[in-house]
Amino acid sequence: ACRAASSTAVRLPSGPMAPDGRRDGNAETRAAAERRGRRAEAWAAWLLRAKGYRILSRRYRTPAGEIDLIARRGRQIVFVEVKQRPDAATAIAAVTPQGRRRIARAAAVWVSHHPAAAAFDRRFDVIVALPRRLPRHLVAVFDDAGEMW
Repeated sequence: ACRAASSTAVRLPSGPMAPDGRRDGNAETRAAAERRGRRAEAWAAWLLRAKGYRILSRRYRTPAGEIDLIARRGRQIVFVEVKQRPDAATAIAAVTPQGRRRIARAAAVWVSHHPAAAAFDRRFDVIVALPRRLPRHLVAVFDDAGEMW
């Protein structure tokens, strides 16, 4: 006798896939966060330009880490971390000691690749981007060792 083919179907994973082929349910969330971060960085760059800064680099990446914005005004080079969070306290807390040290190391790499910048003063700022508000510029938040002022 002939048997009917099994009706058991193989179910393929649906939804976004990670680059390695695994199912990744958070890819859309990460992509949305990436878009918000880029938008916050664009607003931060706009704010700095309005204050008379010249943007030298955006998303500068080194093996030591990434710097969101590098700007110059007068004889000062400013390394800027941009944080977008629901409130200012959460945004400031998100600039962790480890993150500050990472930014300071990346800044040292940038200066080593731009020898003329060694003669300039250096500063580490944070720009806080809050929903439906203009960004807030916090000046000289930490030093080149990653220590808070």
